[in-house]
Amino acid sequence: MRLLLMSDTHVPARARALPGELLRRVDEADVVVHAGDWVDVATLDLLERRSRRLVAVHGNNDGPALRARLPEVARAELGGLRWGVVHETGQAAGRERRCAERFPDLDVLVFGHSHIPWDSTADGGPRLLNPGSPTDRRRQPHRTFMTALIAEGRLTSVELHPLPDPRPRGPRP
Repeated sequence: MRLLLMSDTHVPARARALPGELLRRVDEADVVVHAGDWVDVATLDLLERRSRRLVAVHGNNDGPALRARLPEVARAELGGLRWGVVHETGQAAGRERRCAERFPDLDVLVFGHSHIPWDSTADGGPRLLNPGSPTDRRRQPHRTFMTALIAEGRLTSVELHPLPDPRPRGPRP
C-alpha cells in the first residue's frame, strides 16, 4: 500500500496551488493523508476528487467550512496498521511521551503544525511522522512531503521528499 503524507498546505495563503510533483504523487497513492491547515475548501475538494482514499483533519488555521467537514483527530486501519492523524502535538520536548499517553492504541501518528519534518518512535507508543509543508518551508531548507509503504502489516519505508524552491534566488538579469 502506497501512502502520501502532507500537512500545512496553506493554499492560497502560502502558495497559489499545490506543487505539481505533489499532485502527481496524489494520483499514484493508495491513500493520501493530510494533517491539517488547508486554509481553503478548494484544496480539500481537489484532494477528495483525486485521491483513491483521503484521511484528513482540520488545523488551527482552518475556518468553519473546513472544520464542518473534517475532524480534529482521524483514525484509520491502513494495511493492517492503526493510523491516527492530528494537526498539533505541542512542543518538540516531550512529544513522544505525550503522544504515547494520548494515542496508546496507534501504530503510526501523522501530525503537522510546525512545518518541520519529524520521524521518531515513542517509547511504548506510535511512530510519529510530520511531513513538513509542501508550500511553506519556513526556516527549513526545503518544502517537503513524505511517502510511506506498507507491506504485510508493516511500515516498510518512510521517505521525506524535498521540493525545489519555486522562486529562483540570486541576481536577476
